[in-house]
Amino acid sequence: MNRQAQAVVLLLFGGAVVKASVTDMYLRYVKEGLRPFLIVAGLLLIAAAVMTLWYDLRRRRPTPATEGGPEHDHGHEHHGHDHGNGHHEPRVGWLLILPVLGLLLVSPPALGSYAAAQAGTALAGQQLSDYPPLPEGDPVKISVLDYASRAIFDEGASLGQRRVQLSGFVATGPDGQPMLARIILSCCAADGRPIKVGLEGEAPAGLAADTWVEVVGGYSPRTESDPVNGESIPYLRVESWREIPVPKQQYE
Repeated sequence: MNRQAQAVVLLLFGGAVVKASVTDMYLRYVKEGLRPFLIVAGLLLIAAAVMTLWYDLRRRRPTPATEGGPEHDHGHEHHGHDHGNGHHEPRVGWLLILPVLGLLLVSPPALGSYAAAQAGTALAGQQLSDYPPLPEGDPVKISVLDYASRAIFDEGASLGQRRVQLSGFVATGPDGQPMLARIILSCCAADGRPIKVGLEGEAPAGLAADTWVEVVGGYSPRTESDPVNGESIPYLRVESWREIPVPKQQYE
């Protein structure tokens, strides 16, 4: 792969990053707050590719001093020698274009129930020493992570008798029954870990995995052990639920 080909690959990669960043596709890879950094990185890649192409084409352009005479012949021979050596460059470099094409042509789904089943709940690293009062409202809308943390580490004290509203996708619980799950990110999808909440009472039934639902209910003291890493999975006593569209931001 010569310098011009490398620049073209770099240009395609930068364009793919910018394309993903100006649409909602980037939300399937990184957290929402990283969007400005992705746009800047993509533009820098494009600028680097354009400058590389410009410099390489300018360097190859013949100058008046080399257009005739022995010097020109010598330069021509030297150029031919370089061209011959170019054929010996490793072709494996062209494999770099595969992730670029994947980013341009393929739109992978966000992590869902399969990822949740393969990884243990990430609740072990979320313990807090104090929890603020819940916001106003009935039911109060909180995240799956917030409910799970309060239910396990605060034993429901900060939840009290309040009704809460959670949203997430359906996954299979350790008892074989449906549970609510949400993937949390530290930075990008590569470090995504699931937060799992078991459902009892009027729990959703007959729904396919990865179906997004909104549930309303209250604290339940019941817990189960995650079969993957042995951490505790809290439960929610469900009073009502409804199916909802897949949200634009699927990660917490």
